[in-house]
Amino acid sequence: MPELAEVEFYRRVWLPGLNHRICGVEVHGEARVFRGTHLEWLSRIDGSCFHAAHARGKQLAFECPGAGWLGIHLGMTGELRVAPADFTPDRHDHLVLRQEERSLVFRDPRMFGRIRFDLGDEPPEWWQTMPPDILSPGFTPQRLRAFLASHRTSPLKALLLDQTQFPGIGNWMADEILWRGCWNPGLPGIRLSVGTDCNRLRRITREVARDALRVIAPAWGDAPDSWLFNHRWKAGGRCPREGCDEPLKRETIRGRTTCWCPRCQDLDSK
Repeated sequence: MPELAEVEFYRRVWLPGLNHRICGVEVHGEARVFRGTHLEWLSRIDGSCFHAAHARGKQLAFECPGAGWLGIHLGMTGELRVAPADFTPDRHDHLVLRQEERSLVFRDPRMFGRIRFDLGDEPPEWWQTMPPDILSPGFTPQRLRAFLASHRTSPLKALLLDQTQFPGIGNWMADEILWRGCWNPGLPGIRLSVGTDCNRLRRITREVARDALRVIAPAWGDAPDSWLFNHRWKAGGRCPREGCDEPLKRETIRGRTTCWCPRCQDLDSK
């Protein structure tokens, strides 16, 4: 499922279409990605143009002054792309915005994503009420400490995937954060709810977010081998931390497959 950096990558994919008139809107109206959306509102985009594109967590919002806001959640298999103006969509291309020089396409084979449209010039309520970005001033130690304390027994891996506190963090980023901090994914949240551990978790979470945006977002770049990322699903994968080289362990925690180093992330050492 796309995470913080992948969502930013797709935001940039549609940037060539900004400030260019949309001259046609084509939808698969029965597709599940439009659940709860007034398709007649979506037609208001025809004849207007996007002036700004925003990414927050796992959500995208395209601002269309005078018409409204197009919101997109990519889900598990959703993607944005730019196709030729005379592009012929197939059954997985659920939204096509035609422009004179290009077509802006949303494709989602498994339809776990979502497209919504809201009227008005102000950002829609669902956008305004999203939690603070991880790299924003609103992602404070106090907010994080209160969240951890209120989930005393929940494993840290599950907490990192909670989008109400960690918007944009998905499976691989959560594993990366835990590995860099040498925290076992099963560690209860209460163990990090006070003092320096909480501050360190905030710092490393922001570090991983910055690294992901710097390396992956610009052009879907490859992560360096010094990250856990390149080793977590490799057969016979070993810990890339200098001086370790321990075989990595994999287990399902709260329904999500998790990878960690049993030596660097020993549960009993924390």
